[in-house]
Amino acid sequence: MSDVLTRLSAEIDSRRHSDASESYTASLFVRGDDAILKKVGEEAVEFILAAKGDDNGHLVSEAADVWFHMMVMLSAKGLGPADVLNELQRREGVSGHAEKASRQKED
Repeated sequence: MSDVLTRLSAEIDSRRHSDASESYTASLFVRGDDAILKKVGEEAVEFILAAKGDDNGHLVSEAADVWFHMMVMLSAKGLGPADVLNELQRREGVSGHAEKASRQKED
């Protein structure tokens, strides 16, 4: 499964310096972090609204949109899916309450 994320991440990275008039992804990079974050937020809201319905295909489609735009933001920050997967692996087997408490101590 992570092979898809790896390939998509590489494609997103390769689009960073593409022609923004020909690449949606490049246009996001050109418009900057705020535009990317706005899209992440919009897609997250669409995901939430889809989750309120009964169409699982629509929900999955909206989840893919959220993931894609999050991956664009990660790329803009020099990060990728491996960073997120490593964090999830770090949290594996740790109680959600304990993990949250450990983050609060770091703040």
